[in-house]
Amino acid sequence: MFHVHAWGIPYIATLLGVKQVYPGRYVPDMLLKLIHEECVTFSHCVPTLLRMILTAAQSSGVDLCGWKVVVGGSALPQALAKQALEMGVDCFSGYGLSETAPILTLAQLNARRNGEQDPVADDALAALCCAGRPIPLVDLQIVDDTMRSQVHDGQGSGEIVVRAPWLTQGYLDNPEASTALWQGGYLHTQDIGAINREGYLHITDRLKDVIKVAGEWVSSLELENALTLVAGVKEVAVIGVADKRWGERPLALLVVDKALFNKSAAHEQMRLLIEHGSISKHAL
Repeated sequence: MFHVHAWGIPYIATLLGVKQVYPGRYVPDMLLKLIHEECVTFSHCVPTLLRMILTAAQSSGVDLCGWKVVVGGSALPQALAKQALEMGVDCFSGYGLSETAPILTLAQLNARRNGEQDPVADDALAALCCAGRPIPLVDLQIVDDTMRSQVHDGQGSGEIVVRAPWLTQGYLDNPEASTALWQGGYLHTQDIGAINREGYLHITDRLKDVIKVAGEWVSSLELENALTLVAGVKEVAVIGVADKRWGERPLALLVVDKALFNKSAAHEQMRLLIEHGSISKHAL
């Protein structure tokens, strides 16, 4: 519970009088055993751990149908969300920092679903994997370098800044970092994102990780998410590498299933996404 206040879950569970199960080390087989034997219905974890649990459940034949899990720490890949839904697991995406104690936004899945809509359709997955709407009392804005708020159209990206009654006011014995944290009267998260017309936050990158190609920001997270949907791709990381002509170019590092992965097909799928405007034209 030393990290990000355990996302506030233990405190909420205690206030509600809910039974809590503490597993210790993250061992997938042990987690599955505890989920089954202790009748666990709700958990929280990062995407990497969720992937490990789902893989272990498939191997051992454990039924996770009805299990609900809040996923945070990094963006929830659409391919992983699809796998979870197909196994009967409800994933709730959340966003926050240690400095925000910690929850800022939460995706309300029931509100996003439509009774006539396939829950694993691409548009439904995109909605499911967003960071959600700000919780009550959170004032969240997307701003440019001059602190000018961006239009909530899903396209205007910038740094995520917030105000709320419970945010940290600074860092111990580090006045410079404290001043930088609260420039312009808002807490600066160092995360890049956009808000759509429905008020849902979509996180595109960390400010330090964004790739700048010919003066244009290219989101490593968006490219990673697109690549996870390519057949045979098991894991992916996109980084920026120096380029004499463009300044930087994205480089994708993949772990693939050689029996399923086709490089030409992956390039074609990425090209189509560029044509549709789903990812930056500088992705390839």
